[in-house]
Amino acid sequence: MKSILIITRYRKRFIPFAFLSMAFFHIPLFLNRKIYFYKLMGCGKNGTFDIHPDFNQWAVMIFFKPEGSHLMNEVNEPQEILGRFISLWWKLFTTSINWFLLEAYAGHGCWDGKTFIDNRKEIEEPVGRIGVLTRATIRLSRLKDFWKAVPKVAQNMNQQKGFVYSVGIGEIPFIKQATFSIWESSEEMKTFAYKKRDHQEVIQKTRKEQWYTEEMFLRFKVLKQSNS
Repeated sequence: MKSILIITRYRKRFIPFAFLSMAFFHIPLFLNRKIYFYKLMGCGKNGTFDIHPDFNQWAVMIFFKPEGSHLMNEVNEPQEILGRFISLWWKLFTTSINWFLLEAYAGHGCWDGKTFIDNRKEIEEPVGRIGVLTRATIRLSRLKDFWKAVPKVAQNMNQQKGFVYSVGIGEIPFIKQATFSIWESSEEMKTFAYKKRDHQEVIQKTRKEQWYTEEMFLRFKVLKQSNS
């Protein structure tokens, strides 16, 4: 399933309009029949799970139905398929729009009960850059444990060979959180995910102590991205 992650940065004086967009954008996105699933989200400050929000930066993630997937291959900017209202809003109030056109090919878990890959199909690792989305709904009783573990893992990711980019995104502050990252290859991503001790220790704790009520891990082919 193809998807797009869009990261917008608002001018400081227009931050109130960023908050308003989280309400107003639901209407055109909900009415778009080519969209299977979408989320409007805030961003953390340091490129991953972060307890401190960045009020200048906001995110939209969209998964397309099969009949809408081909459209992104035919346009140069995501605004062209999200409608005039969203396009004009961003033109007036934002300073930059970065986006990643993606195709999910492997993973597990769900997002609000929705799944985005067919696990019955054989997995073929792509050549070149890949994207990774890790998201979770954190149990209230485990919030302290989660946020205590985050800084060290985030720092390790930024220093890992093959790391290109990351952004922390979330639907509900502190509770529903996600990190999207770009890696030069699936091999370098796996080295961090499965061989780094600190990361593995956190993963084991989350499972043993049941930190999450819902979680999802998806790997994507990076089909296209903005140059800004």
